[in-house]
Amino acid sequence: MTTLGTPLSPHATKVMLLGSGELGKEVLIALQRLGVETIAVDRYDNAPGQQVAHHARTITMSDPAQLKALIEAERPHLVVPEIEAIATPMLEELEAAGTVRVIPTARAARLTMDREGIRVLAAETLGLPTSPYKFCNSLEELQAAIDAGIGYPCIVKPVMSSSGKGQSKIDVPEDVQKAWDYAMAGGRVSHGRVIVEGFIDFDYEITQLTVRSVGAEGQIVTSFCDPIGHVQVSGDYVESWQPHPMHPAALEKSRQIAKAVTDNLGGQGLFGVELFVKGENVWFSEVSPRPHDTGLVTLCTQHQSEFELHARAILGLPVDTRLRNPGASAVIYGGVEAQGIVFDGVEEALRVPGTDLRLFGKPESFVKRRMGVALARAEDVDTARHNAKLAAGKVTPRKA
Repeated sequence: MTTLGTPLSPHATKVMLLGSGELGKEVLIALQRLGVETIAVDRYDNAPGQQVAHHARTITMSDPAQLKALIEAERPHLVVPEIEAIATPMLEELEAAGTVRVIPTARAARLTMDREGIRVLAAETLGLPTSPYKFCNSLEELQAAIDAGIGYPCIVKPVMSSSGKGQSKIDVPEDVQKAWDYAMAGGRVSHGRVIVEGFIDFDYEITQLTVRSVGAEGQIVTSFCDPIGHVQVSGDYVESWQPHPMHPAALEKSRQIAKAVTDNLGGQGLFGVELFVKGENVWFSEVSPRPHDTGLVTLCTQHQSEFELHARAILGLPVDTRLRNPGASAVIYGGVEAQGIVFDGVEEALRVPGTDLRLFGKPESFVKRRMGVALARAEDVDTARHNAKLAAGKVTPRKA
């Protein structure tokens, strides 16, 4: 039985999030609704999650000494990684010593912190279908891998990055140098290493949100949300919707793949499994052991959003993955380079039927930085997608 304490008391249940962006912010809010004392950690001050947590801490999370010192000082019951750029070997050390429990596990955090660990696990250990791939340490190795069989077109990504940063498609040999340079500039941590993937001619890609939670008999059970369809531009999600229609055989294969990966990673919590689908064929792409950006749509579609599911699952509480109604999300970009921007058009956006907004509160805007999202619920996905994009288009960030 799970016992939860009272925040800011000697009996508080304390959860520390490593990474406090827009996704972490929603997880923190879900935890606080259950009376959890929250600690929001990020690499810069006033990150979105730090604005709502009980405690805000700013450190370099990829620095093992800083990470260890903070965890030992705060003594949280759970540490929840929300980004990739974390000193995961230190998390493994602290978990092994019994200092803290890492969500879903320290091993899962390490394997999924970059594309290499998880791709090797999926393709070579578990034997799941993936695109052909090769890891490269130099421009010369990248060119050789393409020439030796990956071929054109292909996709190049840094081994560690988020939201499509550093990712590009290569169509002709003249694009290789540009793709390498872009990957080097876009990686979370400068590894000088990329993955090049053969291009799969897929019909669509989905996110299969997968939850490992504690069942009534104390056993770990796996449950699935309805599939989420999404559009990406340069590897970055720009809109998503739920449910995405799928052939029953493809849906079954998607869930088999998602369960195989998440069973191996273990622990409790929500995972975002990305998959390519063509007809009845399904290929594994990536997995995040945490809420997924495309899953923001669940704020308006499910009885429990992906953030509430994650919070409940990590605390050992029951979950409900049922869909409430169709819906969609559309990204609101910064559009300008500025500190402390303002948003025009909010009233007009919220006059679109069935819509809601999340403005993330990021202290600094970039032209292509995700600063908010429009959400729309409707009787069908097409209407929801239209209304979400319409609402997003009415919101105009600008310099104050």
